[in-house]
Amino acid sequence: MRNSVDIVKLKNSERRRSKLGLFFSPEMFTSSFHLLNVVNAQDQAVGLVAALFAEQKVYVYGILEKEGVEEDFKELALHYIKGLAKTAPDAEVYSCVYSGCRKIDFQDEAE
Repeated sequence: MRNSVDIVKLKNSERRRSKLGLFFSPEMFTSSFHLLNVVNAQDQAVGLVAALFAEQKVYVYGILEKEGVEEDFKELALHYIKGLAKTAPDAEVYSCVYSGCRKIDFQDEAE
């Protein structure tokens, strides 16, 4: 039987083998909003994603502060936004996601 330290080590080693170098670390979840830290494999916060749920609309804001992992952040944020759209199919989803001062465009991946 594994103890909790072994389980944590296993989770961390699995995390390092992930395709993406970034992960969500939930900060706060309520029925009206989500706040997620974006962390790298070394558990350093490199950005955040927030979602606000208002009637039939979902507003997603994200910002990445670390350079060099923009594609990972874009992929992570896109999967999150698509997941939100699936959970509320009648809602309109609006997103504003940035890497530094540059806006990330999801138009090609929107479909």
